[in-house]
Amino acid sequence: MSRISPLRILSYVILIAIVLVALAPIVWIILNAFKTRVDVISYPPKLFFTPTLANFERVLQIGTITRGVVNSLIVVPLSLLIGALFAVPTAYVFARYTFRAKNDLRFFVLSLRFMPPVAAVIPFFLVWLQLGLLDTRPALIITYLGITISTMLWLSIASFQRVPIEFEEAAQLEGLSSLGVFLRIALPLALPSLIGMAMFVFILVWNEFFLAFVLTSRQAITMPVASATFAVVGMEVPWGQLSASIALLMVPPMILSYFFMRYLPSIFGLNAGE
Repeated sequence: MSRISPLRILSYVILIAIVLVALAPIVWIILNAFKTRVDVISYPPKLFFTPTLANFERVLQIGTITRGVVNSLIVVPLSLLIGALFAVPTAYVFARYTFRAKNDLRFFVLSLRFMPPVAAVIPFFLVWLQLGLLDTRPALIITYLGITISTMLWLSIASFQRVPIEFEEAAQLEGLSSLGVFLRIALPLALPSLIGMAMFVFILVWNEFFLAFVLTSRQAITMPVASATFAVVGMEVPWGQLSASIALLMVPPMILSYFFMRYLPSIFGLNAGE
């Protein structure tokens, strides 16, 4: 029987500690979402208690929360879909064609991700205010396109570069046009990477807080902003309801991750499903 080296044992211990540290806040939030107010503030904290759905029932009766859920379910998928329509074909052009200022344009796209949100939110705020579109879904969708297009374009370039060019050349010899090669060869082969990329960007935009906090106030408020603002009432914070709203915020990304997690490694050049 081979002995496990001390170094491997140490690596396992460190890995388990990292996982516990990462999961502890999430588990604590979920537990508090099912506790009564007395159980939430009890000391020492209770790990065993009688669960209740009262916090979720109260949260779903709050107009701000329900409006935030609806807005997020509309704004995020639309910004993702519109961003993909622009970013994916453009990424294929970057991956397969050579043209002037190609590297400069790629760097410009990447630099959009370097830009701190506070540098972009003020111009957006002034533009939407002048156009009368502040606190509207279209304004928020267009603002989010800066995130979705830049991120999806940058990640999609590598996805298309991993598609063997021999397949495309063979298709061209069979008479397919450049558009046909893209739609029938490159896009299907790069699809696992693109799905993983879309999942990553969905979670990124779904959790976005700062832009939505500045550009919305009531009508177009998103779920992260609604979760952070509805509970500030007087001197008392309803921790159970706040935890329930955060738990609801985690549901769509968790469902998405459950069904499409196997595609996520393909973003980094690994085989899907590994």
